[in-house]
Amino acid sequence: MKKIILICLVLTVLATLVRAQQKPQYTQYVFNNYLLNPAVTGIENYVDLKAGYRSQWTGLEGAPVTSYLTINAPIGDRFVQGDASAMPGGSDNNPMGRLYTQEYMASEPHHGIGFMVVSDKTGPITQTNLDATYAYHIGLSEKLNLALGVSAGVNHISLNTAEITLPDSQIDPAIANGNNSQWKPDLGAGIWAYSSNYYLGASVQQLLPQNLYFNEGGASANTSLVKSQTVPHYFFTAGLKLFLSDDVTLMPSVLVKVIQPVPTTFDANLKMGFRDIFWVGGSYRKDDSFGALAGININSSINVGYSYDMTTSALKTVSNGTHELVIGILLNNRYKVRCPTHSF
Repeated sequence: MKKIILICLVLTVLATLVRAQQKPQYTQYVFNNYLLNPAVTGIENYVDLKAGYRSQWTGLEGAPVTSYLTINAPIGDRFVQGDASAMPGGSDNNPMGRLYTQEYMASEPHHGIGFMVVSDKTGPITQTNLDATYAYHIGLSEKLNLALGVSAGVNHISLNTAEITLPDSQIDPAIANGNNSQWKPDLGAGIWAYSSNYYLGASVQQLLPQNLYFNEGGASANTSLVKSQTVPHYFFTAGLKLFLSDDVTLMPSVLVKVIQPVPTTFDANLKMGFRDIFWVGGSYRKDDSFGALAGININSSINVGYSYDMTTSALKTVSNGTHELVIGILLNNRYKVRCPTHSF
């Protein structure tokens, strides 16, 4: 009887992991909105390469660990060769200042292409997403752009049974001999409206729900504990740039996540930036954590962002907080800008 209870407990945990929020979360989503919305593809006038690592709830065995690599670039000579809102190298017109905002013009119509690899490991379950993205950017008015984007690829989910330990050292055949390595199609879409001092976006990931079975019986199994289904993730985000002076700005942003059947939640961030050199900020995730953020644009080729989250949920008794590091590389940066001009 004890063995049956333990097996059911393990399978319940696995089912809960897959049925709840299945995509990783990011404190520094403002540093790389491309992770959440394919419409951001090609938004900047350079090739944007980013690598990130997030260790969530450190100190808790089996806690989520996420790593990713993303790259996206614009296509279109009129944008790449002469973006009206990009500032030439050496100009005093810095992208964080009022003058830049006053002179801002909507970008030329152009395309964007990109690719991302995201690996997320929680306990014995590892998910790896490989997605290509495409977006088209158009000007709706002199100062407003609209981008539509799609992402398509595959999601690989695997169950490492070696990490499941029972008192008698014998794993249940339902998962030991099951389909523990699966590939599923992945599809997403998004929309992004942006100007020099605000943006609005909406996107959906895992648009194609997929059945996942960790046993050989699949849908014919007698228990629902060994089957689950991916669910769509909806993201709604907005950001605003407010000027305290010509060189100092406040940048509040919010991200709302709608994922059935878990409750709707949100992240709220506030960044303070100084020209195009560095920024600091704070974040709040509903019923989960408070965070501190900082970043520096070292030069026109590299920038770095770091955040630390202090857990406020029931996990705070076993968690030492969450660390997240992002490194950005700006390739083919013809205007030598030190910080993004179309996103912030």
